[in-house]
Amino acid sequence: MQDIIQLLPDHLANQIAAGEVIQRPSSAVKELLENAIDAGATDIQLIIKDAGKELIQVVDNGLGMSPMDARMSFERHATSKIKKIDDLFAIRTMGFRGEALASIAAVAQVELKTKSAGEKLGTHIIIEASEVKTQTPVAFNTGTSFSIKNLFYNVPARRKFLKSNTSEFKHIVEEFSRVAMAYPKIAFRLFHNNVEQFHLNTGSLKNRIMGLLGNKAEKNLVPISEDTGVIKISGFIGKPEAGSRTRGNQFFFVNNRFIRSPYLNHAAMSAFEGLIDKETYPFYVLFFEINPESVDVNVHPSKQEVKFDDESMLYAYLQATIKHALARFNIAPSLDFTLNPEIQNLDSMRIPATSAQLAATQSGYLQHSFSEKGKAHFIENSQERQTWDNQRKALFPELPRTLPNQFVEDSKAIRSPAEIPFIEEKMQQHTILNWNGYLMTTVKSGILLLHQKRAMERIIFERLEQRISSGKSFSQQLLFPIPLSISPVDNHLLEAAMPFFRKAGFDITAFGPKDFVIQGTPPDLPEGREQQIIEDVLEQLKRDASALKDPLHNRLLITLSKRMAVPTSYTSSAENQSLIDELFACHFPQYAPDGKSIFLILSKEHLDNLL
Repeated sequence: MQDIIQLLPDHLANQIAAGEVIQRPSSAVKELLENAIDAGATDIQLIIKDAGKELIQVVDNGLGMSPMDARMSFERHATSKIKKIDDLFAIRTMGFRGEALASIAAVAQVELKTKSAGEKLGTHIIIEASEVKTQTPVAFNTGTSFSIKNLFYNVPARRKFLKSNTSEFKHIVEEFSRVAMAYPKIAFRLFHNNVEQFHLNTGSLKNRIMGLLGNKAEKNLVPISEDTGVIKISGFIGKPEAGSRTRGNQFFFVNNRFIRSPYLNHAAMSAFEGLIDKETYPFYVLFFEINPESVDVNVHPSKQEVKFDDESMLYAYLQATIKHALARFNIAPSLDFTLNPEIQNLDSMRIPATSAQLAATQSGYLQHSFSEKGKAHFIENSQERQTWDNQRKALFPELPRTLPNQFVEDSKAIRSPAEIPFIEEKMQQHTILNWNGYLMTTVKSGILLLHQKRAMERIIFERLEQRISSGKSFSQQLLFPIPLSISPVDNHLLEAAMPFFRKAGFDITAFGPKDFVIQGTPPDLPEGREQQIIEDVLEQLKRDASALKDPLHNRLLITLSKRMAVPTSYTSSAENQSLIDELFACHFPQYAPDGKSIFLILSKEHLDNLL
């Protein structure tokens, strides 16, 4: 039988390894930045062109390498960090596998310039697809410059699956931010297409957070510092109002290494329980200092997944630390057992109960219901009791509670008023009651019950949809332009979404390479919510980047209409009547843009069934 098993050539083995280590340009950025940190650099520059597809260059002032070390660094499993197996469980450096440079060199054109202190000349190496083209002496400062050109040029299938420049650069900024966040004592600069995006000087962790996420983060930072003897937890958490609707501003570092941990994230989320909405994610930048022998960082090639000896202990420590910090800064709610003076002055509090009053109370229904075991929730008269399901069936007519998918997707369909139930009846000018976000009035068929905010969402959605489809966007110019303060990470996301904002009626102008100013808004937009609404759309794009590719922009318009709808703006009866009239002039008055029902009509028969 013919032998069929053979060793893979080195260049092919390196390309396969590169698929695990270097998945996209941001993966190479992470590896090069970590190498610069391990080299003791105090100043690191990251230079990017074409979102890393054309060039990724990292220049540092670290120790540099000798000619032999420079050549050996491209061999697989060549590392200065591990000499025996025990070293693997005491790792404190960022890189240690010895796979990164070999993997990068297998799928790109690489140029390395390096010089160690005390040497007169440095070393210049050019490698293409794992093949060393040249190695020559070069005049160079102490440190290292590593350039990656044309990433995946020899692996067309991998290059084809790279995302847009906006998406890939977003990943690069995320990796850059994680590394820079962990090392505030190191200066970092980031250039993209010859424009400086970040200039981070050395300083405190607080200054580094502000440099990466914007100055507005400062007012929401709550410091944390706890040392249990087993683990030290430090850093910052955000006040509840600093929460966002998407993940992204949650950072865990173990021994200065960024990690992902759904388990620890759950601990942090539970500590904020009751302080933020369920759909909101808290902000935190937390550092864990722990014995390296108690944590295994050699779980995944990306080194962002780790295992702990005792995760439950870490969970409890983290949850308690965050709660302690929130309580210490008077953010968490506390119980006040003192009585209000007005309550203390009531006759029922000051005057003792008489014997007759006590006897009447003890013989009453409540006394028996709450003193008998299992009776606290019991309703005595079973004949008068109805299940919620029966009440719901009696209350609501046979209208669908959610909009069918086909109905949602077919945004171009137009229905005449005669096709919509109840619209053919003339709306009469009757008294309109406004109760807790609902409008109630009488119509010929019975009582109209209308969800005020959903009605506004439908009206605003169709207005925006009409403006965009007609190409006639209208912007209401502001007397005083509003500076738009967003995190530097979101700058490129805003630039990508700028055509949509213009169509929707926003006039946003770049004011320098990283700053923007709002000069005009849609006429429907509530005053004072301009920045919040723009941030909400950006949050939506973080969750669903493909929303920009939809030519109708339906998903983004739904987000806009939800945020722009403010029910409290309708207060008078005339305004409420105007809202109802506008709603029934819409193409789809029955349903909000997200498919939820806006109104129902209770007929006399339905009301009779309730009595």
